[in-house]
Amino acid sequence: MLDAALRPRLARPLEALAALLDRPGITPDRLTVAGLVLGLASAVGAAFQLWIPALVLWLVSRVVDGLDGTLARRRAAARGQERGGTHAGGFLDIAADFVVYGATVVGVAIGATAGGAPWWPFLLVLLAYYINGTAFLAFSSIAERAGRRIDDGRSLSFLGGLAEATETIAVHALWLILPFWAAEIAVVWAVIVGLSATQRIVVGYRALR
Repeated sequence: MLDAALRPRLARPLEALAALLDRPGITPDRLTVAGLVLGLASAVGAAFQLWIPALVLWLVSRVVDGLDGTLARRRAAARGQERGGTHAGGFLDIAADFVVYGATVVGVAIGATAGGAPWWPFLLVLLAYYINGTAFLAFSSIAERAGRRIDDGRSLSFLGGLAEATETIAVHALWLILPFWAAEIAVVWAVIVGLSATQRIVVGYRALR
């Protein structure tokens, strides 16, 4: 829901960071992998109830994740190309995002349940993620084949919804800041992601008719 408003505001600081990182040996794909590793490290930290280190790793991983596309577009512009990145890079990026989002839910769940929280709210979040991801990826694939691609500069056709990257980053950070309320936050988040999934299914179906 907030992605469209925040992306233009984050563009300049991300471009400045990408300029600093635009060095031989640093590629967009390597940044994607770095973001993946940092995100998984955050999940491990949460599982061991190292909440502050996990929070720092989570936030840094999301900044690094935002830099891969920015660096790809910067290098494409330098070569006089309209689009940055590759299909392989776009695939790697979305796959890494899904791995990190799922892993951090599991990591928080392990850490929170060790402190007495129930498991079921986190299972609801994973179910909602599964449905939402299926709707999102299925629409992107079919829209590409049907010639109804949504082109906003990203590799895939993104259908907007209540729960997008900005909200996900914020909620996962909130879990790490308030781990003693993690289960309650998870219930609310599962409902929001579920509503977002329903919205994407309805809008996607209508867009492809």
